[in-house]
Amino acid sequence: MTCASHANLDVSTKSSVHSSLQTDAFSMPRFKEEFNVDVLAKDEESLQFRMVGIDPALANAFRRILIAEVPTMAIEKVHFVNNTSVIQDEVLAHRLGLVPVRADPRLFEFKGTEEDHHEKNTIVLRLKIECTQNGDEVMNKNVYSSSLEWLPGGSAIPADEEQKVIPPFRRSQTEFISDTIRPVHDDILIARLCPGQAIELEAHCVKGIGREHAKWSPVATAWYKLEPEIKMLKPVEGELAEALAGLCPKTFKLVKDGRSKGRQKIELTSAQGDEMELERIRHLSGEEPWEGHFKLQKIKTHFIFTIESTGVMAPEQLFVEAIKVLMNKCDTCERLLLPE
Repeated sequence: MTCASHANLDVSTKSSVHSSLQTDAFSMPRFKEEFNVDVLAKDEESLQFRMVGIDPALANAFRRILIAEVPTMAIEKVHFVNNTSVIQDEVLAHRLGLVPVRADPRLFEFKGTEEDHHEKNTIVLRLKIECTQNGDEVMNKNVYSSSLEWLPGGSAIPADEEQKVIPPFRRSQTEFISDTIRPVHDDILIARLCPGQAIELEAHCVKGIGREHAKWSPVATAWYKLEPEIKMLKPVEGELAEALAGLCPKTFKLVKDGRSKGRQKIELTSAQGDEMELERIRHLSGEEPWEGHFKLQKIKTHFIFTIESTGVMAPEQLFVEAIKVLMNKCDTCERLLLPE
């Protein structure tokens, strides 16, 4: 695909991604030979890597699975004991549901519709806070997510048929969970209270996927782009080389021309650069005096993939889980299609 100054060339108007990128049919031997992953950048909540040797269908499958099918734990039910704040119960419950919870979903099971709550399918968080005033000092005016406390033994609210609160767990979750379960961020504002107002509740988390509700989606976003490539069509030398290196210093550099003493020419250093510089190169490729010297294009089987986690799991682990989901889908398809 060529990125010209005013249009993207060699792109069909058909809806199929394969048609628009003109990729070849999938070949398992070629995939095994060419597939490669290189990590470009990584921190606690984001990961950027290059995937080489795959087609758009597979790249898009990973993106969709990351957004909608990798399971996490999120607040599903909220049981109120007391709420004298100005926020209605249902609004407060909705706000709590969107608070990301740091808990490893691999340690828990999906809860069936008619299945009872137990230590392997439910996490219980308690919020108990009251706003008080001592002279001019007002305490607990702001209620933050840091006030949510994990109850590894299960519900602490007495069983009541009217509220239908779950009984305590048969065994503590600390027996199989080593890390403390808590909100990903401690500074998420949940409510604001005036002196004398209080909130007491229990929030019950269950396992789910983003396809059912966005609160279970483990990523803030997951996206990809084709890797850019700059192709030199003919040498850029002399004054043109100096001008181009000045316009795009992250992509081009000046080197001595061995064929002519004292003369310099352009050498390509990187096709990545930054987005602003790549866009500048795209425009320059169609303008005088640069037209015909170079062009910006994209490699059809090279993808720059970015994962931004909500913090519930490390981004690299999310990608591993997405691969597992895709493998399970392939196994299911094979079992259904192939005769026994």
